[in-house]
Amino acid sequence: MKKSLLILFFCVYSFCTLAQTTADTPPAETHHYAIEIAGIRVGTMTAVRQSQPDNQTIYTLISDVKVNLLVYTVKIYYKVINRFEGKKLMFSTVDVRTNRGEYTSKTEWKGDHYDIVADQYKYKRQTTETQNIDFSSSLLYFYEPVGRNKVYAEYFGDYFTFNKTAAGTYHATVSDREDDYIYQNGRLVKIVKHNSLKNFIVRLLD
Repeated sequence: MKKSLLILFFCVYSFCTLAQTTADTPPAETHHYAIEIAGIRVGTMTAVRQSQPDNQTIYTLISDVKVNLLVYTVKIYYKVINRFEGKKLMFSTVDVRTNRGEYTSKTEWKGDHYDIVADQYKYKRQTTETQNIDFSSSLLYFYEPVGRNKVYAEYFGDYFTFNKTAAGTYHATVSDREDDYIYQNGRLVKIVKHNSLKNFIVRLLD
């Protein structure tokens, strides 16, 4: 009898704890995008924002692309995880898996500076940054960069230069890359990733 009561108490306690934890953590905000080339869907992009205790927020981007060419298939899997404390980036990782290998970028706050290491395909950068990073490219999926002239690009470990070209439209450049971000009513609805062969289009699905 005592054993049965103990099990019942444990189950009730566990349920209450789970319910409280769920109630304390707001549901994640998720946006889904299609990735297209010449009107053909070749992949997906998912952006997630999840509030955490202690004024922290986790931003996650997952991109999965598969392009069938005449002689081979290009596969690119891209995952970004950023942890912000308030409006300050504390930690960021970028993991990329492709036909040509696996690559990573990492940005970490060390108390008085960021350690930044980007080791990507045909691109490497290692440096430090003493200024607080308060806006990175993962936030572009949730906030329009109104009034900003630069945005931290986690993949490159460097800053995009941002220019507003029309209402709700921004042109971003870093290294030899160019993107256009298009917003409607403050919501990111389209990205044009410029490519010498064919532009990639990232289009909001929901």
